[in-house]
Amino acid sequence: MSQFSERLRKSRARRVHARARAGNRNRLVVFRSNRAIYAQIVDDSTGKIVCGASALKSDKTGIEAAVEVGVKIAELAKKQKISAVSFDRNGYRYHGQVKSLADAAREAGLNF
Repeated sequence: MSQFSERLRKSRARRVHARARAGNRNRLVVFRSNRAIYAQIVDDSTGKIVCGASALKSDKTGIEAAVEVGVKIAELAKKQKISAVSFDRNGYRYHGQVKSLADAAREAGLNF
């Protein structure tokens, strides 16, 4: 990713963070790297990460890995008794891996 496009993504991320923090819900934050996709649930009132999941140790890649992470994060949220979150796509387009992760988390029982 070039410096220009990374700067644009971070600019979009600031706007998305502001909207996601507006409610009283925990945030489901997505991060993509070249190797894996990560998801964390953050409690903004305390500033702590409640739970997280990644596709680092998975043999799957791309959309398949994103679906796996979405299911994992929903299961971890259920264990922490979290049923509703606000989705923070972190400046990434709602397309491909990000959309697959969100859809899998919804199907596994997470509301946002």
